[in-house]
Amino acid sequence: MDAETFKKAFLPYHQKLYRTAYRIVKDAAGAEDIVQDTFMKLWSKRNDMQAVDNTEAFAIIILRNTCLDYLRKTKNDNHSDYDTDIPETVLLSKQIELQSDANIVKQLIDKLPEQQREILMMKHWEGYSDEEIEQITGLSPGNIRVILSRARKTIREQFIKYE
Repeated sequence: MDAETFKKAFLPYHQKLYRTAYRIVKDAAGAEDIVQDTFMKLWSKRNDMQAVDNTEAFAIIILRNTCLDYLRKTKNDNHSDYDTDIPETVLLSKQIELQSDANIVKQLIDKLPEQQREILMMKHWEGYSDEEIEQITGLSPGNIRVILSRARKTIREQFIKYE
């Protein structure tokens, strides 16, 4: 594929790619960089484009993967900055208080109805997305949100009673 054919095939997707990248990373400069990286990757694969039926879908897949790489990198960068801001010594009384609160929350979670407890654990401890929970449980997305909301509300109300 020559440069002119490449421009005709992929440049019309620029705005859509930018909007998609911005929606994922929520950063205008980062989204523009990601779109440029995506075009660079597409250019490097230009000789393999004969096998691609849908160039728009191919571009979006490369963009999405580039966004995920960007988020991983910025997450790690932010995480390392965050770690350096943590003071070396944390008051023992604060650690004890946090541990006590965590134990209370764990007890409250154990008292939840089985379905609420399972979905809450899947979401917040096992890190499943709503879509994964939907696939595992067979529940609708709306139903999952309602169950999580009720579980959180119950824990919040019960925790306030403990204090």
